[in-house]
Formats: sequence, structure tokens, C-alpha cells
Amino acid sequence: MARKGGGRQPTCKSRAELQAMREAGGILAGALDALEGLLRPGVTTAELDRSTEEYIRAHGATPSFKGLYGYPATICCAPNDVVVHGIPDTTTVLREGDILGIDVGAEVRGMHADLTRTFAIGEVSERAKRLMEKTKEALAAGIAQAVEGAKVQDISRTIQEIVEGAGYSVIRDLTGHGIGRRFHEPPSIPNFVALSQFPEDYGVRLRRGMTLAIEPMVAEGAFRIVRDPDRWTYRTADGKLSAHFEHTVEVTRGAPRILTLPAGPGRDCEPRPEGSGAAGNGGYGS
Repeated sequence: MARKGGGRQPTCKSRAELQAMREAGGILAGALDALEGLLRPGVTTAELDRSTEEYIRAHGATPSFKGLYGYPATICCAPNDVVVHGIPDTTTVLREGDILGIDVGAEVRGMHADLTRTFAIGEVSERAKRLMEKTKEALAAGIAQAVEGAKVQDISRTIQEIVEGAGYSVIRDLTGHGIGRRFHEPPSIPNFVALSQFPEDYGVRLRRGMTLAIEPMVAEGAFRIVRDPDRWTYRTADGKLSAHFEHTVEVTRGAPRILTLPAGPGRDCEPRPEGSGAAGNGGYGS
């Protein structure tokens, strides 16, 4: 879930806290893997929400989003021009050719993880495919910068260069964030560099044990967004497509460790361009 502001100092997590986050992240990856079988025309976003909540609870975790700042559901759904925080309901029905961002969080032993993927519903246009691929590419490149000694602005600049180099826009009103015992922790992780906007965050130097939710939110057209009357749903002002991918990442002495991969061998690996990711109310993505 995305974020809008900064403040406070980042925290480094203990081994026990990191293990809990890894368990939560594995459950999230499993939930979205399982959900993929339901993503077909005619299914409502309320059905997707119910299925995801059942999976998370059955695997011993608690949905992070439900009740967070008053949010009423387990997942955020972002079809087509929706950027983040769309509330699942019985009237939003998936259609052939849609793209759908699904952002989800889970808590295990008091520690949170956050994951977003954008999915194709049936056959989608070439322009939609390219938008999703470039957003995944930007996520992987941003994650690769999350190493001990680097700064937040290194992540931000790398994502911005890939997105804008592809002819797209980075959403500027919502950012990634630190994550851990609180769902939204410092620092903010903007997907662009504008030193006047996040001066306290860009200069944060990454330390081993910090955990970050890195989440490029990319617009096919201009970066301006508008909020629906429900006060949650953000969409592109020009009505063009948006894609969103996110992983929760641990900073280590070596390659970044992605915590939101499926459970099993090979989880401690370098970033792969197969990402996930969504954003939260009041400044953060999810």
C-alpha cells in the first residue's frame, strides 16, 4: 500500500523479525499465485478479496490492510486506469483485455510484508503488455540498488530513468516505504528524484537489516492522479493505463534479499524482473 509522507528514523530488524516478515511474504506470494487461477472475465473483485483473505488466514497470517486507516478489505484492486487503493466490490467485474493490479499485505507475529502484481485478464493489448513489462523492469532495477551504503535516492533515480526512458510517467503523489512492525515506516521511497519534495528521505543511507517496500507506480500518460469520492481509489487523471509492481526487500551486506517470494529453495536471490507490488492511503502506495 503506497505512502505520501516521511518522518521518524528507519529501523533495522532482528533475525526473528526478518524471519516473520519472510514468512508473511511467502504467504502473500502463495496467495497471489493461487489467485491467478481466478483471474478471468466475469469474476468480481469482491470474489478475489474473499479468496485472498481465506488463503492468508488459512496459512496462519492476518491481512494487513483490513482496518488499516479504516480500509475495509484485504486487497486493493487497480483495474486499468486505477493506480492504487481500489476497494473490491460486487459491481467491478473483470473483462477480457483488462489489466488488474492487486496489492496485498500480511502480518505474522507482529511483522508485515507487502506485495503487488499487475495481471493481464485474458488477451491484452501490446501497449498494456509493454507497460507492465517496463514497470517490472523498473522494480527489478530499483531493488538492485537497495544495498548497504547506498541511499534512497539511488533507488528513486534508477526507477525514474527506466520509466521515463520508456516514454512513461512515474506517479509522484504516492511512494514506497519502509515496513516492519508498522505497515508504513520511514523512509519514503519515491520513484523519482525531486529533492525539494522528500529532502529527509532521499539522503537516508541504507543499513543492513532495513526493510523496504519498493513499488513503482507507472502511468502510460501523464503522472497527475485524481481521487474518487470513496477517498481511497486513485486513478490517472487522463484515463490512461497504470501498472504497479512491488516487493518487500531486506537490505544486506550483499545482494538485496526479496522477502515476498514463494516459500522454498532459492528465496535468497538477486532481484528478478518478475515482480509484484500496490500502495496505502495518505501518501504511501500499499
